[in-house]
Amino acid sequence: MKTNKNFASDNNSGVHPEIMNALNKVNEGYTIAYGDDKYTEEAVTAFKNLFGQDIEVYFVFGGTAANVISLQAISNSYNAIICADEAHINVDECGAPEKFTGAKLLDLPSKEGKITVEQIVPLLGSKSAPHHSVPSAISITQATEVGTVYSPEEIKQITGFAHKNNMYVHMDGARIANAAVYFNGDILSITKNAGIDILSFGGTKNGGMYGEAVIFFNTALTKNFPYLRKQSMQLSSKMRFIAAQFSALLKNDLWLKNAGQANKMAALLAKEAAKIPGIEIKYPVQANGVFAKIPHKLIKPLQDKCYFYIWNEKENIARWMTSFDTTEKDVYNFIEEIKKELL
Repeated sequence: MKTNKNFASDNNSGVHPEIMNALNKVNEGYTIAYGDDKYTEEAVTAFKNLFGQDIEVYFVFGGTAANVISLQAISNSYNAIICADEAHINVDECGAPEKFTGAKLLDLPSKEGKITVEQIVPLLGSKSAPHHSVPSAISITQATEVGTVYSPEEIKQITGFAHKNNMYVHMDGARIANAAVYFNGDILSITKNAGIDILSFGGTKNGGMYGEAVIFFNTALTKNFPYLRKQSMQLSSKMRFIAAQFSALLKNDLWLKNAGQANKMAALLAKEAAKIPGIEIKYPVQANGVFAKIPHKLIKPLQDKCYFYIWNEKENIARWMTSFDTTEKDVYNFIEEIKKELL
């Protein structure tokens, strides 16, 4: 069975038809560049309708940029940024956070992708010493790199501790929609109301073509952000094409519908795979990622038929990601291929 779909990444899927239609609609005539247009204004309004009027919204091209420029806004070259060892900023952004912020990443061993206040406390012991990098920020990922989610209470513990110690909290929300679905769409409880200062709101992994939004809940931090965005080559001249995608995503809760389908298919995939002898699901499936320990002999034959990545080569842990357009048929076809290879 050959298919053009796979479980490698939600980046591998195409563009949702409603988003493509939105792009076509704004591809008419002339409009002011660099975000001074009605389409960008409409997208910003849509975000304010979601999060409240007391926010600031900036659009950028990609997730790495959204994370890096956010961290630039809350750190200096002598600072440190605390994150999980498996965080995207630590392992999948080619050192960009450290290159562009100049700050040191302090990565903590994570449990199911998450870190806790108890782990952070010891890092503040040398906070006032000039010989050490001073922690200025904590970055957490929601949903995490292993498909789990922080609860509102877990986030509040981190943000409360951070603010008490004069630090800020950034949330890498490349899959924030998937996390919101887990909490029945209540995105405020895991972002603004939980004390997050800056959110990278993902669009690309949720049916978009390209583009992410940086949401400031602590608007005092936006003072230098327009300059950082320009200097980082992330100020799009034809910003209407990023903005239109978010207007479409936020209209009629498409962002939740897309993420909901992906989450539902991940849950189904995990449920069916767990029934197969020799398959072990390693983490709770709370978003759109399934991490499964599989027999080594399965890896290449399955990848040849429906590609996916190996998360941990030593333990043969595969990462299976579902997308907005993953169907039950896709899942059951993949399950059947696993069974055939085990015969």
